Amino acid sequence: MPSKPTTTVIGFDPGLTRCGFGIVEKGSSRQVSYLEVGVFLSDKEAELSSRIASIGDEVADLLDRVRPEQVAIERLFAQQNLHSVMGVAQISGVIVYLAHQRNIPVTFYTPTEVKAAVTGSGRANKSQVSNMVMQILKLKEIPKPADAADALAIAVTLAWRGGKERPTQISSETRAQEKWRTAIASAKKTR
Repeated sequence: MPSKPTTTVIGFDPGLTRCGFGIVEKGSSRQVSYLEVGVFLSDKEAELSSRIASIGDEVADLLDRVRPEQVAIERLFAQQNLHSVMGVAQISGVIVYLAHQRNIPVTFYTPTEVKAAVTGSGRANKSQVSNMVMQILKLKEIPKPADAADALAIAVTLAWRGGKERPTQISSETRAQEKWRTAIASAKKTR
């Protein structure tokens, strides 16, 4: 009897100091299995270009080794710390570029979308998300650091919600962002 097809997906919790990754395999329906989890680190004392290259090399090696069918990245759109936001954006860009080079579709999910997919509530706290990831993937303990557990939650979200057919720009927008984009488009038409 032939085995049912599976899909390997990688979730990334991007960051310049720590970039979490989680790999799961999606079977039939909502069945997901844990494959691997980890964190890529960069030296805080190194130059920015070196830090980005270091994380980028690790991501490239991972994509080449695992050969996932899909990749998901957490989309951070609001944070007080501009320096942190820039690091997340830079690493996200590297991941998108590397995935694009390998023809791997990329989907972005907001933290609220991930929380809702994994726990059923977009307002769940980190502890609730981590505990649900542990239960869903039948792990004996919560992966550490938090970036690793978050990356697994992102991978589970992609496995459950799918990603290839979702347009990245629209799916990653909040309602307010969508209204803003629509208002700008309307204003351009009236000029």
